[in-house]
Amino acid sequence: MPQPRLTRAPFGALPDGTTVARWTLDSGTGVRAEVLEYGGVLHRLEVPDLSGRADSVVLGLADLAAYRADSAYLGALVGRYANRIAHGQFTLDGRAHQVPVNDRGHALHGGPDGFNRRVWRATPRPGPYAAALRLDLRSPDGDMGFPGTLDVTAVYTLDRHGTLRLELTSRTDRATPVNLTHHAYFHLGGPGRGDVLAHRLAVDADTYLPVNAEAIPLGEFATIAGTAFDFRSPRPVGECLDADDPQLLAAGGYDHCFVLTPPPAPGALRRAARLHEPRSGRRLEVWTTEPGLQVYSGNALDGSLRGPDGKRHERHAALCLETQQFPDAPNRPWYPDPVLRPGTSRRSTTEFRFPHLSAPRADR
Repeated sequence: MPQPRLTRAPFGALPDGTTVARWTLDSGTGVRAEVLEYGGVLHRLEVPDLSGRADSVVLGLADLAAYRADSAYLGALVGRYANRIAHGQFTLDGRAHQVPVNDRGHALHGGPDGFNRRVWRATPRPGPYAAALRLDLRSPDGDMGFPGTLDVTAVYTLDRHGTLRLELTSRTDRATPVNLTHHAYFHLGGPGRGDVLAHRLAVDADTYLPVNAEAIPLGEFATIAGTAFDFRSPRPVGECLDADDPQLLAAGGYDHCFVLTPPPAPGALRRAARLHEPRSGRRLEVWTTEPGLQVYSGNALDGSLRGPDGKRHERHAALCLETQQFPDAPNRPWYPDPVLRPGTSRRSTTEFRFPHLSAPRADR
């Protein structure tokens, strides 16, 4: 069996001359991931369909300039605090903090200069059973208004089974809220193949977090049973997208955090979601240690962004399945605690598995 491989190629340079590389992780069995040092972006993720044809199943952009101008976070590592903090304000250990607001008066995805706009330091970690790339970033004290120097390590690992694993580890010298996520936009049929409304989605959750008109949680845990958010069994993403539901109408689709079922043990992986594209037969499973899953149906994609092939990314062209802490958790003491303190570390693991690659032919 071919061994996994890891290769490097230039991808461009920033205006200050900083060079950015593209790293290719090859499973040796047909799956390939391309990761950029800029933003830790997952630029491509090539996965064979049932006939053996490989296409990228994530949306990407043409070049470094396009990623620098991107405000949709395509494929990026997001932090210091993913999702939203109401009014960019929180109080920690009796001290009030204000972070920059960049979305309707609230802080989104770490602010206007979040981790998605940083160049991460890359270290290759080849091996006989998997190709891995380590990315490191230091966020200094006061960065985007957040307290404490935060050291973050992200490790992408692609194994011979075609599973892409992302491990995020954080350490700080001062108490700070931390919520890291990955913002891949999935279309299992491949980019440029229309919208994702026929994809069949299942989410392992019984409740979700309703939001107000500015996407800030109302604070309650709402049951999904019998609602447009009931994805306990697989159904098309677009089945209820036009339902007369105030939550969908306010967001223009899905942009909500689902409260995942508890793991079998603290820190253990559990399945968060399943996605199936019937035409290609590709299947994706998302497994994570995180308590929440933000499901986003690409509502703000408007055709202004183009992929490497020149095709436009139109509305609902992809689905984001963002494993994370809960939005606005620094202001909600009844949510899981997002605060990281000195002397401890936080580790978040998410796996993107493609079960159709290993399913017996008769089961496909």
